[in-house]
Amino acid sequence: MGDPAALSVSPDVAIPRHELQYRATRAGGPGGQHVNTSSTRIELLWDLAHSTAITDEQRERLRTKLSSRLDSEGMVRVVASDRRSQQQNRAAADARLAALVKQALVIPKKRRATKPSRAAKQKRLTEKKRHSEKKQQRRAGLD
Repeated sequence: MGDPAALSVSPDVAIPRHELQYRATRAGGPGGQHVNTSSTRIELLWDLAHSTAITDEQRERLRTKLSSRLDSEGMVRVVASDRRSQQQNRAAADARLAALVKQALVIPKKRRATKPSRAAKQKRLTEKKRHSEKKQQRRAGLD
């Protein structure tokens, strides 16, 4: 999905740019007096509920993983204000959203239960016995 009109998240997921809403506001931080007059802080909103970029299964996974970032309308909100220019903050917000979605879509591998080998059990019991004997010897020395 090498579409330039889309935000690439992973090889199989790309968010079309028309689904992203950018809002510029005044930001604090570095910039001196310049910061009081320019709107460089970027707020990126993505409507997760109505997006065509993802499947229903992915949507449900994102809804649970990104629940803390969703607002009341189901929009994912990312803010970038660490750079001095609006363009740089826009690029930073894009990168943050892509990383956030990519990480949330990762399905963890199931843990396979394993049994310790007979040798491992034997080693553990031997160590336990040795430790116990050491303690017994210490106790005998105090009496």
